[in-house]
Amino acid sequence: MQGYPKSTKQQDDGVLAIRTIAMPADTNPAGDIFGGWLMSQMDLAAGNLAARVSRGRGATVAVEAMQFLRPVKVGDEVTLYATLKKVGRTSMTIHVDAWARARFVEQSDRVTQADFIFVALDHDGNPRAVPVGPEETS
Repeated sequence: MQGYPKSTKQQDDGVLAIRTIAMPADTNPAGDIFGGWLMSQMDLAAGNLAARVSRGRGATVAVEAMQFLRPVKVGDEVTLYATLKKVGRTSMTIHVDAWARARFVEQSDRVTQADFIFVALDHDGNPRAVPVGPEETS
């Protein structure tokens, strides 16, 4: 449709897990979005995929190194993609890519990425096996 923006998606891997807008309450004293806010959004995205894969409760047990490539500004649209990288007996490694797009432009830029390691938990909070196929129940 003429006059409407075309898709400019640069991220081909992963599942669209979260799309949100960075708000003023999420800023540091310099006016940029807190790195901790972005990391918490990434943890939510990874946790969402971990819950789908394990078909139940899970917990973040580790996050591998993050490097912030550029600041996220108030009003930026933040898009998070999650990719399942590895499944162990009780654990899952989920890669999350974070992209930001300034409010009035079409170009998105990757702002950070990290691997989140989750452990599937039973109702008592103990590690449990991750189901291996659709026929297995938790």
